[in-house]
Amino acid sequence: MEPSIRVQELTPSLTLSIDSKAKAMKAEGQDVIGFGAGEPDFDTPEHIKAAAMGSLDAGFTKYTPSSGIPELRAAISEKLKAENNLDYKPSQIIVNCGAKHSCFNAMLATLDEGDEVIIPAPYWLSYPEMVKLVGAVPVIVPTKAENNYKITPDEFRDAMTPKTKMIIINTPGNPTGSVYTENELAGLADVALDEDILILSDEIYEKLVYDDVKHVSIATLSKDVYNLTLTVNGFSKPYAMTGWRLGYVAAPEGVAKAIDSLQSHSTSNPTSFAQKGALAAYKGPQDCVKAMVAEYAKRRDLICGLLDGIPQLKYVKPQGAFYVLVDISGTGQNSTQFAERLLDKQKVAVVPGVAFGDDKTIRISYATSTENITNGLKRIASFVGA
Repeated sequence: MEPSIRVQELTPSLTLSIDSKAKAMKAEGQDVIGFGAGEPDFDTPEHIKAAAMGSLDAGFTKYTPSSGIPELRAAISEKLKAENNLDYKPSQIIVNCGAKHSCFNAMLATLDEGDEVIIPAPYWLSYPEMVKLVGAVPVIVPTKAENNYKITPDEFRDAMTPKTKMIIINTPGNPTGSVYTENELAGLADVALDEDILILSDEIYEKLVYDDVKHVSIATLSKDVYNLTLTVNGFSKPYAMTGWRLGYVAAPEGVAKAIDSLQSHSTSNPTSFAQKGALAAYKGPQDCVKAMVAEYAKRRDLICGLLDGIPQLKYVKPQGAFYVLVDISGTGQNSTQFAERLLDKQKVAVVPGVAFGDDKTIRISYATSTENITNGLKRIASFVGA
């Protein structure tokens, strides 16, 4: 039996394949340092776990509304108003099975066959695959290191055609760690407004920003921009809840209803007791998030300092998320060669940049211990002959 053409055209996830190989090597007893997975290395905070376990004990194990439990949607609405200055009613918020699912549902609800979606590169590796799965066409726009890997209004405009339907903005970004300023977002919004281009704003890393950098939600810029924007967020990155699979889309009323309808025919609803944990995440103390961000900031500074001592490698200092994108063009290798040889020779796992649309880079995650960072960068330095 042959799988569908749509599935055959998908590109396997290099992030997961590198991580799987590294874990297999570890299981064999090899001393592998993994910089691959985009997952917090902290445990989920206790008050969040307690809320979920309490709901299990109380028998909260049945179907919920397809859009999520009302109290969670209300809490998300309150959070978006208080922290992002975004006015979304609970009816405009649909809770999904992870922010990845939120992105996919948002595309499925708004894109038709042949629509074009502009994706700045380097990009999160699942964006083009999602676009292809819904029958649309990814249009990849390379960005420049001197612009901190952020698409400019001119680059946006030059990539547009009469078939352009959407642009994806990921801030803070994976794999770049770049954060768009309000002025930069305003420039992109002006281009989108000229042609009524939808904006998928993926803000899953919004709480993970460093120094004095401020996260801005593009939908706050004006009512017209708000009406074109689908805001995606979730709980996995700031609250170390990756396995809980909970995210959400906040969108204009009609789009929200369409996403709710889609979800009712696919997953039925997000997991009941996980939603109670998410409610505790937003309603409970936020010290856990601040502690994680402070630790990530220390690790970022450590890894950047160590990279400064390796002249063959270049990077743009990340302002958010927990990744640093490293330019390896000075080594004469492409990203796949570099990653495979590094794992084989030095037992260090990184993700080749070809997965993100930039074959001259690798992604290093600093969602790992300072000991791993120190030892791993020593091995990388040895590998490139620094």
